[in-house]
Amino acid sequence: MSEQDRFEDDVVYALTRTGEGFRTEQAPLVSGGLDRGRRRWRRRSAAAVVSGTAALAVVATGAVYLSGSAGNSPAGTVLTAAAEPAAGSGTGAGGGTGSASPTPSGSATAEPPVITGDEVLATFKALLPKGTVSNGSGRGTDDSSGPGNGTFAAADLVLDDGQGKSLISVAIQKHRKGQSQPRTCPADLKTARLDSCAVTVLPDGSRLLLSQGYEYPDHRADTKQWLAQLAGPDGREILVSEWNSPQEKGAPDSRRNPPLGLDQLKSVATDKSWDRIVAAVQYDGVDTEPLDTGLSLEDREAVFAGLLPAGARVTARDGSQIYATFQVSSGTTTGPVILKVENWSKQAGDTQLGELFKDATTLPDGTKVVEYGPGSAKAGSAQPMVDTLHPGGLRVMVTLGSGPAKGGRTAGVLTLDQLRAIATSAQWKLRK
Repeated sequence: MSEQDRFEDDVVYALTRTGEGFRTEQAPLVSGGLDRGRRRWRRRSAAAVVSGTAALAVVATGAVYLSGSAGNSPAGTVLTAAAEPAAGSGTGAGGGTGSASPTPSGSATAEPPVITGDEVLATFKALLPKGTVSNGSGRGTDDSSGPGNGTFAAADLVLDDGQGKSLISVAIQKHRKGQSQPRTCPADLKTARLDSCAVTVLPDGSRLLLSQGYEYPDHRADTKQWLAQLAGPDGREILVSEWNSPQEKGAPDSRRNPPLGLDQLKSVATDKSWDRIVAAVQYDGVDTEPLDTGLSLEDREAVFAGLLPAGARVTARDGSQIYATFQVSSGTTTGPVILKVENWSKQAGDTQLGELFKDATTLPDGTKVVEYGPGSAKAGSAQPMVDTLHPGGLRVMVTLGSGPAKGGRTAGVLTLDQLRAIATSAQWKLRK
């Protein structure tokens, strides 16, 4: 892969994170995000699940990405609807660092067991109430069709317990440490069109979100959607969803409520029979642990904010242990600035690293600098970007997201010179 291809991969990922990163008022996010996000999983894996009903993948993006680590909350704590997201967690889909990142370190491990779609479906059926099951389908780790081979398992079916047909689905995925976002409920349930929402910290450190809402936040129909989402300390993400209709969309409601109450949803999501399937599911995304600098999101924001030019300030942030996106305001201009900080100290001889910085300018302190975009020697992107490798192996990349249009092209909140000053600063230090 060429240097330009790697650059484009980094920028594409960074700009994608920009669109996902900022949390505004939580109620409209959940109204338009939590529900659309789940549908996006299904659309993304439509080719993966045999059934035409609610094809499932597992949650992928941004603020609607409701998985999370257990944090420091005591066992049994119930987080109210106004609970705030914990800072510094999550990356969104996969949490990868782009193709320029080194291969994860560590020796080869034993091959995980293989689970078939039929086994996933059978496990799901066994946890549900008695009734007539139809249109059942499953996705196992042996299924090579569609994206995400081996990284998720899913099943869906239509259950008739004698009171009407209901579509019920389950999706299972595993996230690496530091690559998931905390689950929260909206501050305003009414605006989000939720009848109830709560997050509970379980004794084993798992977090469980239980929600009773509707398929359509815009009230075009009253089809109900109730769900349970479990995030475990081992990285598991289990989503159980149900509707009071035999289809997620496009079918009349067949009953007053979905068949499973909140306690039953909890029981299905937390059942130990999923352990075997979780063990077979591979972790999604790239292992970023070898690249972790030891700098928390707060640490990176403190350095970044201190390096902004006079009059500029950070007004919002989102990020992971590698990527961070800051909304920066300067005068009348506001725009996103994407910061990527990596530990390359153990990859000093990596060929990818050498190729990335083969044409770099070397500063007196030994920092290598490569610049891209308008006004730079490598004008391969509409957005300016500065990529640096500091002595000791700290890599700092700063680039702009989309800004207001001026003079027929995209303008950003910071200039290339200002990005260079941030990326090359000696204030960046490894802590790991």
